[in-house]
Amino acid sequence: MEQVQLKINDNKGTFYIEIAGKQEAMMTFVFAGDEKIIIDHTEVNEGNNGKGFGKKMVTAAVEYAHEKGITILPLCPFAKSVFDKVPEFRDVL
Repeated sequence: MEQVQLKINDNKGTFYIEIAGKQEAMMTFVFAGDEKIIIDHTEVNEGNNGKGFGKKMVTAAVEYAHEKGITILPLCPFAKSVFDKVPEFRDVL
């Protein structure tokens, strides 16, 4: 089972999925103050489409937001589409 990992560097962060030491998917965000992150880009390597990696990363972002008590602004069209399809995630918007 692919594990979503999180890397934070100053005011930016990346949720990513690594398989056999190679990054296969990533979703980047920036912190907007202390109470919000803005998801700005989602990318899944070719050959991994349809594996649900993108949704897994959005799920990890939602869990992170719950944990930290912050909100998410999904500027990335993919992330926004996941929020549109999954009503349970909208409490962090």
